[in-house]
Amino acid sequence: MQETPKGLRLHIGIFGKRNSGKSTLMNALIGQSVSIVSPHPGTTTDPVERAYELAPLGAAVFIDTAGLDDEGELGALRVQKTRAVLERVDLALIVVDDGRVGLLEQELIATLREQKTPFVVVFNKSDFAEPGKAQLMDLAADNVESVVVSAGQGKGIDALKEAMFRQAPEGGVDEARLIGDLIGPGDVVVLVVPIDLGAPKGRLILPQVQTLRDILDSDATGLMVKERELPDALARLVAPPKLVVCDSQVVLKVAADTPREIPLTTFSILMARFKGDMIGLAEGAGALTHLRPGDRVLISEACSHHALADDIGRVKIPRWLRQFAGGNLEIDVKSGRDFPDDLTPYALVVQCGGCTVTRRQMLARQYRAARQGVPMTNYGMAISVVQGVLDRSLQCFPAALEAYRRALEGAAA
Repeated sequence: MQETPKGLRLHIGIFGKRNSGKSTLMNALIGQSVSIVSPHPGTTTDPVERAYELAPLGAAVFIDTAGLDDEGELGALRVQKTRAVLERVDLALIVVDDGRVGLLEQELIATLREQKTPFVVVFNKSDFAEPGKAQLMDLAADNVESVVVSAGQGKGIDALKEAMFRQAPEGGVDEARLIGDLIGPGDVVVLVVPIDLGAPKGRLILPQVQTLRDILDSDATGLMVKERELPDALARLVAPPKLVVCDSQVVLKVAADTPREIPLTTFSILMARFKGDMIGLAEGAGALTHLRPGDRVLISEACSHHALADDIGRVKIPRWLRQFAGGNLEIDVKSGRDFPDDLTPYALVVQCGGCTVTRRQMLARQYRAARQGVPMTNYGMAISVVQGVLDRSLQCFPAALEAYRRALEGAAA
């Protein structure tokens, strides 16, 4: 609880060919021997992650990856894992060890530009080979920042960090707000948190903690209650609260107990804009009205966890979706980073709030779904739709509400 959550850290990926010195570079940047270093190509087989405080950028996660030129059947799987990392980094380092940007690096630059991911080209092993002046001039003319280093000798590391500071996403990840722009100093926000089998013993789930922290950072007051205590809590307040935020699983009861004049939303809907494209997810929510018995739905969990008897993603949402569709649905559940490349078999993707992953990773998933013409929404919006209260849950977000209503009109047409 004292560390910055992983999903809020700046994710920095290190990419390149085998034996280009990626692991050595990561160790040099962090100042610790984290990745195994060997003169033999292919030493790094799976992405290696390390949390680190990179001043002045702040909390970061470095990701060392396998070589993009790996060979053989296992090598192809390693390359696939490396390419998956591309979708979830905020900044990329492209490591070159022979002083020349080749076809593989050019393709990597094109991919990162398409994804709008900032990057730096790192000419490593400069004690053996340095890039020519023409090479550096060509990169500069193409608006590509490059740095010459020798990670093994610790040369050029400070210059590389300065380049990383320049290329890092403007504003960083720490300025994103969950609720702070909806409230002001002195406001009261009521947080409705059910304590059931899904609640971790002795603590709260991350979106609840993050929301409470954002309330405190906004000089507002957070009042936390269980769903049964909400009516009494509202009655005790001298003035109505600025906002009520609840767990999606109790949104129907909370909507009934909260007067219409008090704005209401859910933790998961707050996460929809904190970690993704809220407008797109609201449009995707409208696609639930298209669901018909026999359709195939993907439920995507960003983290891996032990499934409970009444698990939200594996039991409750599938049950609610089948009831809403009026018959059986073929539902696949994928967890962690197991997000399919091909989404076309699905009529809908329902994504969790994504509290453990980065905004870039969530946007990459949405981009993939949109590119393949597959609607995508998130847990909170889907639950509010099947409970018949999404109009109420989105009242704080007029643009998202309008997008949802347009999607409904399109479905009716």
